[in-house]
Amino acid sequence: MTDTPYPASGAPRRAPGDSAGDPGTGERLAQSASGLAEQSVTGGTGLGGGLAPSPATAGAQARPVWHFARRPGPLAWLAVLIALLLSIPILTIAASLIGGPESDVWGHLADTVLPRYIRNTLWLVVGVGLIVPTIGAGTAWLVTMCRFPGRRVFEWALILPLAVPAYVMAYTYTDFLQFTGPVQTMLRDVMGWGPRAYWFPEIRSLSGAIAMLSFVLYPYVYLLARACFLEQSVCALEVSRTLGCGRWSSFFRVALPLARPSIIAGTSLALMETLADFGTVSYFGVQTFTTGIVRAWTAFGDRVAASQLAAVLLCFVFVVLLVERTSRGRARYHNASATYQNLPGYELAGIKALGAWLACFTPILIGFLLPGAILLEMSISRGDDQFGARFLELAFNSFSLASVTAVLAVTLAMIMTYSVRLQPNRAVYLANRVASMGYAIPGTVIAIGVLIPFANFDNALDLWMRQTFGISTGLLLTGSMAALVFAYLVRFLAVSLNTMEASLGRIRPSMDDAARTLGHGPVCTLIRVHAPMMWASMLTAGLVVFVDVMKELPATLVMRPFDFDTLAVQAYNLAADERLAEASTPALTIVAVGILPVILLSKTIAKSRPGE
Repeated sequence: MTDTPYPASGAPRRAPGDSAGDPGTGERLAQSASGLAEQSVTGGTGLGGGLAPSPATAGAQARPVWHFARRPGPLAWLAVLIALLLSIPILTIAASLIGGPESDVWGHLADTVLPRYIRNTLWLVVGVGLIVPTIGAGTAWLVTMCRFPGRRVFEWALILPLAVPAYVMAYTYTDFLQFTGPVQTMLRDVMGWGPRAYWFPEIRSLSGAIAMLSFVLYPYVYLLARACFLEQSVCALEVSRTLGCGRWSSFFRVALPLARPSIIAGTSLALMETLADFGTVSYFGVQTFTTGIVRAWTAFGDRVAASQLAAVLLCFVFVVLLVERTSRGRARYHNASATYQNLPGYELAGIKALGAWLACFTPILIGFLLPGAILLEMSISRGDDQFGARFLELAFNSFSLASVTAVLAVTLAMIMTYSVRLQPNRAVYLANRVASMGYAIPGTVIAIGVLIPFANFDNALDLWMRQTFGISTGLLLTGSMAALVFAYLVRFLAVSLNTMEASLGRIRPSMDDAARTLGHGPVCTLIRVHAPMMWASMLTAGLVVFVDVMKELPATLVMRPFDFDTLAVQAYNLAADERLAEASTPALTIVAVGILPVILLSKTIAKSRPGE
């Protein structure tokens, strides 16, 4: 398919929606990663899908028209059923606050460590909430609007830290900065200091956890802010220049306020991941709600206390969501111009170019290059002794779980989004929104919310079978692969759901009408018309879900079957035993798998400016 011709460079260009031709699916794949930013710009939550696009992509999908008289079909009922099943963990946790039984462990936790949980969690949120937008928005503006050596590389390299799980960074920097590590050893050798003759910051601390999480999560803000800067009209910047604003004044007074919804949405995503983190804070000895939930479940064996702690953490999540929503109020941020010109490139030279280069290189060095080099060195020189058969078993477990979850997530997302297209009524639309809530819920909360109803079902079924047939069924769902995959779907379905919504929304309704005139029913139209046009977006959604499952740690720790480990669990267990060198092999594998979707997202954002 050939691209629509545009005027010569520098001339005004029409926005894609002005063209009479039907844009190709491949040409619009570039809008996938920019969908989140557009969602926040047009008044959406900006939180639904993490790295996935939103259903509110500009010019892609209009507000649904509700049909109350239309009788829901089988596909609509199936979408509602899927949403109800996926909402079970959240409803279970919420019920523990309303009518849950008393727990002696909960009372002990409330009197002793609960204030510490609250204090540490708040400090984590505040620290990450200040650092992440500073790094993300600043670097996004530099690579978008400024011209300096290395800018083209930084455009995609700044996303690479997203491929490194926070707990992997914690392991690598602990080995690198601890007393017996290479940094302090070199300082003592060079300076001739004794063991107690100098002060060195403690990496395994609350401030260390804030630093690790910030340098891993800033790409959330970078992705959305850069997409927003790319979509801004040049007209607003030119007007600010005619009013006497310099380059930086235009950034702070015009571009930054216009990008505010995207920055807030990206920061909120980073805060969600901060609240959900378990590996980093657990390894650093920082007591937060996630560590308390896992401890109450595994050490005390008290599901009531675990569920009540999870409910309190859920309240933290909803507070973050509420702040993100109310911070914008009724404000809306739209581009008033329908023409787009090439973005002005501010040429930087000398000390300014060096400063921009260092500002972009430092996050990459701390968040990806240094941890990657440390992992590679440890894996080659002192890697896991069980690299052979044991490693292959762990890799197979991780890849199989991730593959099954990715296929199911894309399939369920296709069913739910297509049901909205066929029958856009309130019930189906609400079902899609409920199904996408899981991404904002920490993995430990979802794990507890899945295990409690599944255990109750297994016990009730076993009791009935014993009384009726004298047969014990045991635990069918609890501690099974099915329960683990279900928890993954609750957590990550939003990623594929929002991607499918944006992709299907770019297919004009006239394509459905044409297929109907040729005798194709709804299912046949989906398989033979829509699916081939959405194939690239389906692969993108599946790939992102695959990587998210590979990195997921807390839900896997709580719910995995007996004697069933993954690469993430193996890395955590080895690091917890201070076997950091052996933990490098599974950790490096997780990082390597996460690089591919990160590069793909960068390339799609680079092509997201209208008219390009």
